[in-house]
Amino acid sequence: MNILEKIIESLDDKRDWKAMEARAKALPREYYNSYKAIQKYMWAVGGGPSDWKEIKCIFDGILDLIEQASEEGKKVTDLIGEDVAAFCDELVKDEEKWKDKYRKELNDIVGTVE
Repeated sequence: MNILEKIIESLDDKRDWKAMEARAKALPREYYNSYKAIQKYMWAVGGGPSDWKEIKCIFDGILDLIEQASEEGKKVTDLIGEDVAAFCDELVKDEEKWKDKYRKELNDIVGTVE
């Protein structure tokens, strides 16, 4: 992939993210707040995947569920369960996470310094 293709892909990714955030902002306040809280948890605990395509897929799925809850007049926990953190952890349990990526990089760097 040449530099121009990388730039275009990066711009497309940014547009996709902004579109997803616009969908979230269109939700009623309590549902938007739930989405942002889940998003914050995923980033804060380093539990999010390190691959953009997986990140987009996971957050898009979460947003779909929250939109469904809003449309049906249900609480978010009616669809994902009372333990929201466990739900989030389960979504990414098999994904390479940012901390996994950084651990590997650290071990590779220190391993080659000797």
